[in-house]
Amino acid sequence: MNDALVIIFSGLTFLTIGTVGGFFLRIFLVERGLNKAKQEANLLIEDAQKNADRERKEKLLETRQEIHNLRLEHEKFVKEKKSEILNLENKVLQREQSLDRRSSNLDKRESNLDNKEEIIERKKQSLEDKNNRLDTMIEEQNTKLFEIAQFSLDEARTLIFKRVEDEMANELAQFIKEEEERAKATADKTAKHLLSQAIQKYAQDVTSEHTVSVVSLPNDEMKGRIIGREGRNIRTIEALTGIDLIIDDTPEAVVLSGFDPIRREIAKRTIETLVADGRIHPGRIEEIVEKTRSEVDRFIRDKGEEAVFEVGIGRVHPDLVKLLGRLHFRTSYGQNVLRHAIECAFLAGKLAVEIGEDEIMARRAGLLHDIGKAVDHEVEGSHVEIGVNLANRYKEPFEVVDAIQSHHGEVEASTIIAVLVAAADALSAARPGARSESLDSYIKRLEQLETISNDVEGVEQAYAIQAGREVRVIVEPTKVDDVMAYKIARDIKEKIEEQLSYPGTIKVTVIRETRAQDIAK
Repeated sequence: MNDALVIIFSGLTFLTIGTVGGFFLRIFLVERGLNKAKQEANLLIEDAQKNADRERKEKLLETRQEIHNLRLEHEKFVKEKKSEILNLENKVLQREQSLDRRSSNLDKRESNLDNKEEIIERKKQSLEDKNNRLDTMIEEQNTKLFEIAQFSLDEARTLIFKRVEDEMANELAQFIKEEEERAKATADKTAKHLLSQAIQKYAQDVTSEHTVSVVSLPNDEMKGRIIGREGRNIRTIEALTGIDLIIDDTPEAVVLSGFDPIRREIAKRTIETLVADGRIHPGRIEEIVEKTRSEVDRFIRDKGEEAVFEVGIGRVHPDLVKLLGRLHFRTSYGQNVLRHAIECAFLAGKLAVEIGEDEIMARRAGLLHDIGKAVDHEVEGSHVEIGVNLANRYKEPFEVVDAIQSHHGEVEASTIIAVLVAAADALSAARPGARSESLDSYIKRLEQLETISNDVEGVEQAYAIQAGREVRVIVEPTKVDDVMAYKIARDIKEKIEEQLSYPGTIKVTVIRETRAQDIAK
């Protein structure tokens, strides 16, 4: 019984222990499973977070790239708009400046006109007073003459005018003839000798230039690139250079139109650089124009310095040097003005040496005699007036100012240097080939020479020869004597100087021929 109880008790004990052990084993296994599940869950969460971070970073990069692209497009758009606005502002500014200059010029002209009107009015009043007094005096003299001579008023007037005209004409013609013969006896030989010596000592090739601003293109497709989209490129070039571009049917060429030769040169160089570079857009055009403007400024200064060095006149004010360089872009009747000035300087210097004058001063005056042409399209007045003002402003010697003022004969020369410069200027311009003329102007000048000569009383026929350098006049021998022939030559010469504009000189030759013949029967 006790054994059975022991067995039962032992069985219950083992059962209890097994139950409790199974329970704890089950708890252990459940906890182990939960821990494993938690670890797997944590791994899944970590993987999910890594994937989410990676996707977030990729999305962030894509968003940033898209923002950057949008920003670039926006900046490009803003830059284009700013460029267009800048171009418009430049055009408006240029127009405002042009209007201001025009307004200022109009004010000056209006003021000058008012002053001139006052002066003319005063002179008119003075002339009227003088005429009234003169009429009174003439009337009194005529009355006395009529009382003395018992002639009618018309007869007395005709007789007096005829006598005075005959006496003065003969005396003046005789005086002119004697003076010319006396001067020619000594002056012609000396002058020819001096000029021949000067020309021989300075012999320069004749070069005739024409300012034609045409830019050659490699092909006609380049015209479209120069014009640009909606004409943006061509408008930019015209706005920055101030020169009009003419793109017509001329194959592979662009014509530049503008009065300022330096701006035309800048535009020409700019287009040539753009064509060679191939990149043609408003930004590049602005860069090339600015660079070309600096290059042309340096080129102008270099040309001026080369001229001063070549002539050898010592120190010259830097502003005058730059103005001399600007003359390289000016032509007169096809002759380059800078080369003409250098040639005049050397010729004047050689003439000065021949007669014992200051050679360096003569060269200096010859080089600067046309300096006003460098800015005569920017400043009001003739190139002589502008040149005199520039010479005075930069403290040039009196001989230089006098040469500038008198080299066209508008003012009488006060120094020998000025006379030599005028002679050198005429010699440089008049020698064959130095200057060119159009066929129309050449023919018109010949016709005007013959017309002027034929209008003089006593002339039978006139012929313009030597390419308009000489006019030969045949007079009627029965109406014109030898003395009157000199007066006719003088009259024709004065009319030519008053009515014609021409380079160099024109020789007037009057021919009077008397033929005596008879017939033997």
